[in-house]
Amino acid sequence: MAYAVQKSDEEWREQLSPDEYAVLRKAGTERAFTGKYTDTETVGVYSCKACGTALFESDTKFHSGCGWPSFYQPLTDTIEYIEDTTLGMKRVEVRCANCGSHLGHVFPDGYGTPTGDRYCINSISLTLKPADPADAS
Repeated sequence: MAYAVQKSDEEWREQLSPDEYAVLRKAGTERAFTGKYTDTETVGVYSCKACGTALFESDTKFHSGCGWPSFYQPLTDTIEYIEDTTLGMKRVEVRCANCGSHLGHVFPDGYGTPTGDRYCINSISLTLKPADPADAS
């Protein structure tokens, strides 16, 4: 797929930290319960760490207990869905539709959400812009 944001591998390596690069560009995963936004309840918008595209609103975030930030719905047309058969299972990878960066996976496992979906997203893939600037850290 052609993305609006196109950068060479070298440019991504210069822009991102080694850990960010491993997750966003190489589809890695941060360790469970270590991410900055796992338990965050700040009101705001979560954007792609690589390109800044708004992806999720905080009112769709919930505590699933899975170890990563969970959302039940992305903003419209911001996510690309890719079948992922690694690790011997069938999953759906989610990427930023603007730059192709790996964000995490989506699971249709309910959790009592309005959509029945759980977008399990790596904190390191996100940047939170708080609605109240006083909440910025």
